[in-house]
Amino acid sequence: MHLRFGYAAIAAVLSLCAQEQNPPANPDPQVPVKVAEEVKVAEEVKVADVKQSASPSDDFLVPAGTKVPLSMINSVSTKTASEGERIYLETVFPILANGRIVIPPGSYVAGTVTEVKRPGRVHGRGELYVRFDSLTLPNGVTRDFRARIGSLDGTAPDTLDKSEGKVKSDGNKAGDLKTIGEAAGAGAGIGGLAGAAAGHPGMGAGVGAAAGAAAGLVGVLLTRGPEAVLAKGTTMEMVLDRQLQFTPSELDFSNSMPGSHATTAAPAQKKPQSAFPGRRFPE
Repeated sequence: MHLRFGYAAIAAVLSLCAQEQNPPANPDPQVPVKVAEEVKVAEEVKVADVKQSASPSDDFLVPAGTKVPLSMINSVSTKTASEGERIYLETVFPILANGRIVIPPGSYVAGTVTEVKRPGRVHGRGELYVRFDSLTLPNGVTRDFRARIGSLDGTAPDTLDKSEGKVKSDGNKAGDLKTIGEAAGAGAGIGGLAGAAAGHPGMGAGVGAAAGAAAGLVGVLLTRGPEAVLAKGTTMEMVLDRQLQFTPSELDFSNSMPGSHATTAAPAQKKPQSAFPGRRFPE
């Protein structure tokens, strides 16, 4: 009896050791399959996102550095302008992107005078610092930026410092010399008459010329130089400092207000009146 019980105990111990060496099979064999499916779905979503981001956009882009021709609507001068004063312009040439007009002529640009320096009496020139702030298309779509002047009308008397966006008035050396010369000539004439009356016409002319030149120089020193002016109608180029992006819906100009460049219909011609008003002739 005791022998049988010992054999049974030994068999139980051996069975337990065998279970420890061979662990039971996975009770849920579908777990690895589910994990693989989830990984596959995640990879497909990632690939779809990459394809979507790489697909070409329907938006229209105007790159930074684009030059937009403008024309002044109002006038501004160093004589009357102050810091913070607004300037208003309009585009005069269409800007295209992907073969489509995105900035049509007649679009409005607003800017700001950031600094004003009046010309000095002894030396110096008038200076205007101008910055462009916003663009408004004819349909009301607006973009904000901080752009500068790229070039100025070649016929304008002022000069442009491109690095600072500064408009400087032209010097007036020729006018100053003319003023001094005219004053010297007038003084010489008066001095000559006075010298002739005193019996020394040559000396009188010399003294008069010197006195006139001195008076002319004083007048020049007390007069300011030319003011820097951006007159109405002055043309210039605005250089964009950033990229402008427009959606196709923002470029719908079908209901836009006609700008200043819109052509107007010619007035209807009146029919020639008869030389005999009120009298009817037989047909």
